[in-house]
Amino acid sequence: MGFAEVGITDTDLHSAEQAHQAWIEKGFHGEMHYMAKHGTKRTRPQELVPNTCRVISVRLDYKPPNARDSWQVMRESSKAFISRYALGRDYHKVLRQKLQQLCDKIQAATQEVEYRVFTDSAPVLEVALAEKAGLGWRGKHTLLINKDHGSWFFLGEIYTNLPLPIDPPASAHCGSCTACLDICPTQAIVAPYEVDARRCISYLTIELKSAIPEEFRPLIGNRVYGCDDCQLICPWNKFAEITQERDFYVRHGLDDIDLVTCFGWSEAEFQQKMAGSAIYRIGYIQWLRNIAVGLGNAETSPKVIKALQTRVNDNESIVREHVAWALSQHLTNA
Repeated sequence: MGFAEVGITDTDLHSAEQAHQAWIEKGFHGEMHYMAKHGTKRTRPQELVPNTCRVISVRLDYKPPNARDSWQVMRESSKAFISRYALGRDYHKVLRQKLQQLCDKIQAATQEVEYRVFTDSAPVLEVALAEKAGLGWRGKHTLLINKDHGSWFFLGEIYTNLPLPIDPPASAHCGSCTACLDICPTQAIVAPYEVDARRCISYLTIELKSAIPEEFRPLIGNRVYGCDDCQLICPWNKFAEITQERDFYVRHGLDDIDLVTCFGWSEAEFQQKMAGSAIYRIGYIQWLRNIAVGLGNAETSPKVIKALQTRVNDNESIVREHVAWALSQHLTNA
């Protein structure tokens, strides 16, 4: 199927349930209301899919070959930095198709199987399940880390009624390292293993649908879709492997694209270039909002100011607001 690794675990997420509920009660999920609305279905797999007694957890590497160095892109304020996972085809589609192929194989071997496939698309605690299944440990940035392969991979799950043998959980190896906490631009990792999503650039540029709080706009820099800083700095990613999945290779030059170019796209151009991409789901208006912030943080130049001025009277109020903020940054610098 092309998966990098597979593990199997049971459905007991008692300790993870307590941690998840405490996180929700602190309000750290922000506007991601779906994180709270399903109750215990997220932490009790058998409530989400009756008869589930095992979870098959898989990981699939996504680090693309030949992508421009992330730090170099972020140092060039005229460029748009896009999280490396989103440079190619939407992982939801790729991973789901592979998981279904695996289920077809299992079904061919036994007609007794019941299953349901998940790829970051339902109330599933995928990191907790993957950790129990032995695929890695939850790092201090809350992402899964594999001792031999770093963290540049997607996770997927199959809930099933088959009483398969269980793999031992992975042990943790973050030690005293605090690199991810120290580098986070907005200090969203408020404690080891705890992220306040409301401060996280990935949340602010992807999940947040309203205006980005002004206090965070200068800190976002040119990160217009997601943020990889905590993974880029993680020492375990020296073991990360380039993906073998061609669908995750860079498309449309998104690893090295100018902010002004992105800001000039019409809605039709955005839809055409982002078709089949994870970026497509944030929509054109949110894309412009994010690019406006990036342009506000770019080095002042006639080219940047001219690009912003083209959307001063944009039809969307959220775009107008962020453009006005961006222009004010350049007036301050003038």
